[in-house]
Amino acid sequence: MHDAFQKRPAEAEEGNQAGAGTAASHGDEARGLRVLRLIEHLASASQPLTLSQLAARMQVPKASMMRLLDTLEQHGYVLRTPVGRGYVPGAASTNLALATLRNNALIRVSRSILGSLVAVTGETCNLAIPEGNAIVYVDRVETQEPLRLHLVLGSRAPMHCTASGKLFLAHMTLLERRELLAMLGLEARTPKSITDPVLLEREIVRIARLGIGIDDEEFVHGMVAVAVPICAADGRIVAAVACHAPVARKSVEQLLQHVPQLKEAAVKLRPLLLAENS
Repeated sequence: MHDAFQKRPAEAEEGNQAGAGTAASHGDEARGLRVLRLIEHLASASQPLTLSQLAARMQVPKASMMRLLDTLEQHGYVLRTPVGRGYVPGAASTNLALATLRNNALIRVSRSILGSLVAVTGETCNLAIPEGNAIVYVDRVETQEPLRLHLVLGSRAPMHCTASGKLFLAHMTLLERRELLAMLGLEARTPKSITDPVLLEREIVRIARLGIGIDDEEFVHGMVAVAVPICAADGRIVAAVACHAPVARKSVEQLLQHVPQLKEAAVKLRPLLLAENS
């Protein structure tokens, strides 16, 4: 009887330790999910998000959000914009996303779809996603023609002068678009780059109406491109499928003839990118 009573405090202590361990485990899981959710919010946003916006969306105190953002910024997972005091995904987040894409079934299926598209169009085709104030090429299949533009996976390109980038701009609200363009500036990459805000807005309205992105030698001199969007159920654009060619071989009008094939590829890629079954 005495021995039994002597063991009860130890058993109670073990129970308390187990409970504390379980609580700590749940706390670690919650913090880990909070980091992932934060990066998801930044990656899906059409413009940089502020501390207040992130705290409100995630229902986290501003002080806690500030500590989390500071830690992620130190490790390169988020980047603070110099204008507007907003945040966008950092280089480490981009590298993680690209590494994930390159090492799973999605990239193999994507490469197959883009390869079939190249076989039909005869020109280089790529898959691009928006990131902050730029686009990133996450997959790409090159044409076999000797004259071509080579860009490595993970390359970033400006939004205002690329077919995919202008599509992303066309899906933003007017306020979001103006804030983004004011932040990044309108650099002339070629003599045909549109750097006048009024003319660019007119071009974006045209692209929004067409539902097709067009680059008429605006990003690289002598190269043209067309792009079609991949949209989520709520209409938010998540990626774009593009085809580009040298003007010595194809005109914009000739590339536009392949829009139906680009749209078919976009339909096939959509469930992969959005984790849908249909």
